[in-house]
Amino acid sequence: MSSRKPGNVPPPSEITPERVWQSRRDWMARAGLAAAAAGLPGWAMRQAFAQDAPPLPGQPSPQFSVMDKQTSFKDISTYNNYYEFGLDKGDPADHAGKLQTRPWTVTVDGEVQRPQTFDIDTLLKLAPMEDRVYRLRCVEGWSMVIPWVGYPLAALLKQVEPTGNAKYVEFTTVVQRENMPGVRSPVLQWPYVEALRLDEAMHPLALLVFGLYGKVLPNQNGAPLRLAVPWKYGFKSAKSLVRIRLVERQPTSSWMQAAPSEYGFYANVNPDVPHPRWSQATERRIGEDGLFTPKRKTLMFNGYADQVASLYQGMDLKANY
Repeated sequence: MSSRKPGNVPPPSEITPERVWQSRRDWMARAGLAAAAAGLPGWAMRQAFAQDAPPLPGQPSPQFSVMDKQTSFKDISTYNNYYEFGLDKGDPADHAGKLQTRPWTVTVDGEVQRPQTFDIDTLLKLAPMEDRVYRLRCVEGWSMVIPWVGYPLAALLKQVEPTGNAKYVEFTTVVQRENMPGVRSPVLQWPYVEALRLDEAMHPLALLVFGLYGKVLPNQNGAPLRLAVPWKYGFKSAKSLVRIRLVERQPTSSWMQAAPSEYGFYANVNPDVPHPRWSQATERRIGEDGLFTPKRKTLMFNGYADQVASLYQGMDLKANY
C-alpha cells in the first residue's frame, strides 16, 4: 500500500474490493438514470422509509453488549454494504425501499430432524427479543457500534434438531430481481451465500436480528431478518435471509467464490492478517468526527476474544483467514 499522510481519505481502490471498484462506473450510470426517472432525491428517499419503522423492543442484554458509544441511526441506516441494491455506501438507502418483506418465509432444512419453513411472524415470536449492542467491523477498514434487536440463532437451530452429520450452516439471501438493481452487476453470483461452522452458529453471540435501535430493521440493513456475528468481518453477517441449510461439508460462500485469495471461510477479525490490498491493523469508526478522525487499533476478534477464542484453539488463524 502506498504511504499517505494521516487523515487523508484513501482512494476507492484501496477501500473497496477491486472487482467492485472497477465495475462501479457503469453501474452508477444506470443507477443515476433510474434515480432521475424516479424524480426523488436520494436523501428524500432515505428519509421516506428509514425513519418510521414500527417499534420492536427487546429486553436489555448487558452481558452481551459493549459499552462503546453507539453509532447514530442515521449513519447506520445510510452507510451500508448491501450490493444487491448498489455498490456505493448510499445506494442501499436510496434503493431498498422497493424490497418486499411481506409475505416472507425462511426454510430451515438439510441435516436436521425436523425441517421447517417459518413465516416471519412466527420467527418474531420464536424466542424473547433482546437488545444487544455489538461492534461491527468491515473488511474495508471501517466500523460501527450497533444496538441490534434479536435473539440467539441457536434458538432457531434447536427447533429443527440438527443431526450428527451437521457440521456447517449455510445462509442464503433473497433475490428480488425487479426490486434489486444491484443484482444486474456481475460482481458476485446471486443469491448471496454465507456460512458458519455449526459451533459458531450455536455460540450465544451469534444473533438472528430483526431490528435496531428498538425498531423493526430498515430494508437497507437487511430486513426482515439477518445475522449479526460480531467477531467476524461484516460480510459474514448475511442480510434478508430466506434459507438456512445445515450441511456436512464446508460451503463455498459468495466472496470465497468471487475472490478466494482475498476472502476466506472464517473471516475472523484479525489485525495481524492483512487483506492483500490493505492493512487490517486499524479502523475508522463511522460518525466520529467524519473521515478525518484518527484511526483506532483493531482488536483481535473485534474485541470478543474472551468469548470466542476457544472456538479456534489450535488453529493457525493466518492460514484459516
